[in-house]
Formats: sequence, C-alpha cells, structure tokens
Amino acid sequence: MTRIRPGYHKDIADRAISIIELMKHSTGEWAGQPFHLMPWQRKPLEKFFGTLNADGTRQYRTLYEEVPRKNGKTEQGAAIATYLLVGDNEPGAQIYSCAGDRGQASLIYNAAAPMVRQSPALSDRLTIIESQKRIVYHATNSFYQVLSAEAYSKHGLNVHGNIFDELHTQPNRDLWDVMRTGSGARRQPVTMVMTTAGYDRNSIGWEIHDYACKVKDGIIEDPTFLPVIYAAPEEADWTSETVWKKCNPALGVFRKIDEMRGLCKQAQEMPAFEMTFRRLYLNQWVNSAERWMQITVWDACRVEFCADEFSGPCYAGLDLSTTTDLTALSLVFPHEDGTYSVLAYFWIPEEAMREREHKDRVPYGQWVRKGLVHATPGNVIDYDFILHDLEEKLKIYDIRELAFDRWGSQKIIYDLQKIGFEIDPKVQGRHLVQFGQGYASMSPPTKELMTLALQKNIRHDGNPVLRWNVDNIVVTQDPAGNLKPDKARATQRIDGVVAMIMALDRATRNTDSGESVYETRGVITF
Repeated sequence: MTRIRPGYHKDIADRAISIIELMKHSTGEWAGQPFHLMPWQRKPLEKFFGTLNADGTRQYRTLYEEVPRKNGKTEQGAAIATYLLVGDNEPGAQIYSCAGDRGQASLIYNAAAPMVRQSPALSDRLTIIESQKRIVYHATNSFYQVLSAEAYSKHGLNVHGNIFDELHTQPNRDLWDVMRTGSGARRQPVTMVMTTAGYDRNSIGWEIHDYACKVKDGIIEDPTFLPVIYAAPEEADWTSETVWKKCNPALGVFRKIDEMRGLCKQAQEMPAFEMTFRRLYLNQWVNSAERWMQITVWDACRVEFCADEFSGPCYAGLDLSTTTDLTALSLVFPHEDGTYSVLAYFWIPEEAMREREHKDRVPYGQWVRKGLVHATPGNVIDYDFILHDLEEKLKIYDIRELAFDRWGSQKIIYDLQKIGFEIDPKVQGRHLVQFGQGYASMSPPTKELMTLALQKNIRHDGNPVLRWNVDNIVVTQDPAGNLKPDKARATQRIDGVVAMIMALDRATRNTDSGESVYETRGVITF
C-alpha cells in the first residue's frame, strides 16, 4: 500500500473545489451563475477534502455545518452530493440526502438536478430519474437518491455519502443510526450535516450539536469530525446587527440586511415570534416558539440541598396522567427567609415507557434506572402504586396539603382519604385541595414562580426531568393579563411544572401569618 505524508494536501483540496465550482446555481437571483464558494464555505471544504491519512484516505469523515437559515446550505449540499457522485472515484457509490420527511429531503435533489442539467459535462455523464428523485452515474455504477425518515426500510444500505439536511427535524435517532452504521464497507465514507438550530434538547439533533460544540471547544478529541458552527451566544443581544453579521456569514449576499431588520422588528413587536427569530436567524437552540422561562433562569436556582432542608412543613401538588402519560408530584417547602425548596417525583407505566420514549424523545429508561422516574406495572398508570409511594412519603415529610386537579377526581379523593388526607377543611389534619386549571387558580402561582426564579428564591436540586418540564412550558394569557400553563400548546410534557405551581400556591397561601402572600403584597408582575 502506498504511503503518503499525512496532513493537508492543497492539490487534493483544489481538485474538489474546482469540480464543485463547475456547477451553477439553480434557483433565485443566482440561477445560472457559477457556484463560486464564499470564503466561509470554501475553507472548511478545503480542510475536509484535502486532509489525508497516511494511506491516502480522508482524515475527516463527518462535516457538521450549522448556520442560520438562508445562508446557502441547500445549494452547497447539492453541489457536494454531486461531487461525491462523480468526483470521488468510488465504485458503486451510494449517496443519499436525508431529512425528517421526503419533502425536506427532496430540497437538495431539487437543487442538484438543475445543476446537472445546466452543465454539459455533467448532463453527458449522469442520468436523472425524476420519478424516483435519483441521479445515476453509470460509469461507476453509482447513484444519488433522496431518503426520508422511515428508517425501518433502510437497513442493508451501503452508504458512501449521506447529506443530512436539518438534522433537528428528525423524529428520532433511527435514520441517523441506520445511515451511520450502513457505511462500514466503505473505505472513506462521508457524513455531512447541514442544519439550523432546533428547539428539542432531547433529540438526535441536539445530541450531535452538543458533540460538535465539544469537539470545537477541545473538550472531545475526534480527528475525524469537523465542526463548523455560526451561532449567536445565548446571552447576546439578539436585536444587534453586529451579532447578526457574526452568525450569518452570507448576510448581505444570500440574505438581505433589510429583510433581517424587518424580521427583527416583528419579533420585538410580537413576543411569540422572538424564539422563532432567534432559532432560525441567529441559530440559537431555543425551546418552543413561546417558551415562558429561560432555562438559564431555572438553572441559576440550583443548589446542593442540606440535611435539614426538608424538616419543616411542606405542600404538595399532584398532576395525574390519564392512562399512559407522565404523573408528577411536587413538594414545596417554605422557609422563614422567604425562599422555597422543591422536590419532584415522577411515574410512568412500564409497558408504555418505550413508546413514550420515542414519542417524547427523552430517555425515560435511563431516568428510571437512575431513580428519577418510577415505572409502574402494566401499560397504564397504576394509581395504587402511586398511592403506596405517596403513603411512604407521608412518613418522611410533613405534608400539610395536597392540591390536585378537580376534573375527574372522585376516585382519587376516596383513595387519598384512605391514606390519611381530609377533604373537609374544618377537620384538623392533612387536607386535600381541589385545584382548578383555569386562569383564576393558576395565574397567581404561575406568576409567582417566575418572580421567585428571577430572584433566585426558589431552590431545586437540578432534577433533569423537572428541568425538561420547565424548558417545555408554554403559557397562555387572557385579555386581563392572567397566565396559565398550556399543555395543548407545549411541545413536550410539563406535568412537573403544573404540579409545582399547584404546590407553590398552597405554600404561599399558608405563611406563618396565615395570610396569602398575594393578599399581603400582591402578585409581582413582569
């Protein structure tokens, strides 16, 4: 085997760039013009294609490129897919563009096919099969093909190159795993991720983004992985044009500055659009489009609990699932200094857990193994199991009141009375409080939770399940400015936060003076 000097080889890089730049843009105002790479595009591609191992194969196997929308990712992906098909000298090469659905996956093909048609050199060598969204190179028995997320049908592929478009839209990790493990027979397989930021931090998109950041920052050493990330820091001023320019390398070329100004103005005037603007145009990983609390605010309230933290009275909120969902219990402990400590507990049906893991895209199995979620027997929630756990907690904590959703609560009232709770407020002992889920009941403690978090007067231990719930919370507002959590509009589960808000309401209404904090100082608005 021929040995070469490992490292960067300019001639190899120049060859790849020259073939890519033979192609032409296919859409918009640039249609028909040569595909001249901008410096920010050229530099990583030169490094990717030109850095070789001693045996002549490429050092890099993965190029992760994360840039905001409208910075030319699709056209670049099409040019690279075409290069891998005709310029890589790989016999029987299989090149795929992958995305969360066939429509998204077809965008790269829709740019690549016109590139081929506009080039006499390419159109003479390649056959476009429009009905299959496939481009064939008969000389090497190779093809490029669109592929979507139905991963169960993709086993057996022999992948030389795959272009993942908008990785954050993948419904689960199945297609990623299939494509990554489908290239073992290739000498120098290529994976290219071209994506904007997403919002789901329990997705394969976030997992690979996080990995790319750690490689970029030197935390992980992976000489086969090349990360290219253009994003505004989370703490950056998202209205600043200087910030826009740093994270939009094609601003002023593919994206017009006047368009950005208009979009930013909309985001300032319509708060619901702010998260969308920041995700798509500043490439920041935010949560739902109308996320209520910044996760950094919640994280700043994390503490190491001490032994006597939970010796005093506390107040509970119980958010029961219907059948297969998450059930949450929150305990809130008020302290004399005006702070509150929070503990959270969760349950999920054991047999339904795997399905929920795929649907919610969170590691329920791992959380169960760590004791953060309790798996109840069967495929629907086992209330007797939860009641037993709650009865055990009554032996440990001085729970004075338990708030629960009054809707459909007759059976749970009976069961809770059996373990020592009283429904009649005139009877001394632990009390049950039926808690409405409308604005009247939910708004004061919802606003109070935000106030306490901003002041770092609510304390938690960093429970990752509760953190996930906090990061998912979406609120709705009525014309009077009242707020309440909205499960229907939240992208993921918020049960732990709902339970915490109910418990917090009872804790704040039972101060030493016997008066509600809302009555003595009112609700702080923000």
